[in-house]
Amino acid sequence: MPDSQPQQPHSSSSSSGSSGSSGRSDGSDLLLCGARLTDGRTVDVRLGGGRIEAVGTAGSLTAHSARVDLAGYLLLPAPAEPHTHGDTALSADGDGPVSYEAQEVQRRTTEAALLQLGHGATALRSHVRVGDVQGLGSMGAVLQARRALRGLAELTVVAMPRVLTGLAGADGLAILRDAVKMGASVVGGCPDLDPDPTGYVEAVLEVASEHGCPVDLHTDGDDPARLARLAAMAGGLRPGVTLGPCGGLGRLPTEVASRAADQLAAAGVSVICLPQGGCSGVDRRGTAPVRLLRAAGVRVAAGSGALRDVSNPVGRGDPLEAAYLLASRYGLRAGDAYDAVSSSARAALGLPEVRVEAGFPAELLAVRGDRLDAALSLAYSRIVVHRGRVVARTSAVREYCNSAVTVALDLPRQGRTGQAGRAGRAEEPS
Repeated sequence: MPDSQPQQPHSSSSSSGSSGSSGRSDGSDLLLCGARLTDGRTVDVRLGGGRIEAVGTAGSLTAHSARVDLAGYLLLPAPAEPHTHGDTALSADGDGPVSYEAQEVQRRTTEAALLQLGHGATALRSHVRVGDVQGLGSMGAVLQARRALRGLAELTVVAMPRVLTGLAGADGLAILRDAVKMGASVVGGCPDLDPDPTGYVEAVLEVASEHGCPVDLHTDGDDPARLARLAAMAGGLRPGVTLGPCGGLGRLPTEVASRAADQLAAAGVSVICLPQGGCSGVDRRGTAPVRLLRAAGVRVAAGSGALRDVSNPVGRGDPLEAAYLLASRYGLRAGDAYDAVSSSARAALGLPEVRVEAGFPAELLAVRGDRLDAALSLAYSRIVVHRGRVVARTSAVREYCNSAVTVALDLPRQGRTGQAGRAGRAEEPS
């Protein structure tokens, strides 16, 4: 893959003095020009007030201020990242024991969120451990990162206590309630690690009901009886219950997994799979059976899981890679695979739907290319729009030495958009 880094976004302006490095001036609109949609149309898209104001044929719309030329780009609803761990992200990059000093956790969380924003994720959910040695320190640091990221990306935080039952559980329950008061907007954890998994789930659901919070639980999903009890308890809870990564569900016999999937679907429970790798030891790896779950009517979204920590030191945190793996390894069509990291991921997070249509939130991703299946393969150049303004731009360039064969075969120099480029230099085709 070419070496590419998020850069300061830029745009051209249709009126003097109206655009800045954000791609949009204060109080003005933004016009995305000449973008390709997945249905094959080439359109202009005008944004204003954080929403899509209009979509028209290329050249038909006007804007009072900034323009972004998207010729050669495919315009998509922005991905969302439903499962990440900000407090441990990027910790494999350092030497020695992992530091949980507040400043270091805030730095890692912020850097990881910006990395994932550069990939296109404008909304992220971070699971954070509370209690034990860390107490609420990591939670406070991640919440501080959330505040620093405002205007760039939306970061929500899940509080994850270790134990909630027995004598030790009283402290865990108290700290879980304190975490919600601090600003954690989701309650969760890993019932598989508690001596009484059912009691753990009951405690989490009780706190969620008290505060009107969503629930997001870690489980391997390899115990069908436990999954059945969880589905029975979670059924009808609003604003909803999410499970992940459920890799163990894929190790069960098909008929057993199918019954569990039917129970989860009936309870309205969403499943977040992690096709890029798990967020625990290698003995718990594996991806949930996405096709089986989808066939049963379960909403399936895909997340990144661990991002370069001790569980997955090579994690990329790229939603398009997750979609690529769902398509290449697990047999989903490109559209369904991308849905798992965009529309379904947003729905699992309780976020409004996004379509490239007037009236919808301006949460968008432009990737170099003209077809979704190709974009999932080689979409390195990306432009990310959050709340109606460009917040990240990644430009990937690949260089070749001069060769007569490229001239003789008329090979593209700047992708497949027909744009001329310098000899031996080509923007990454997709």
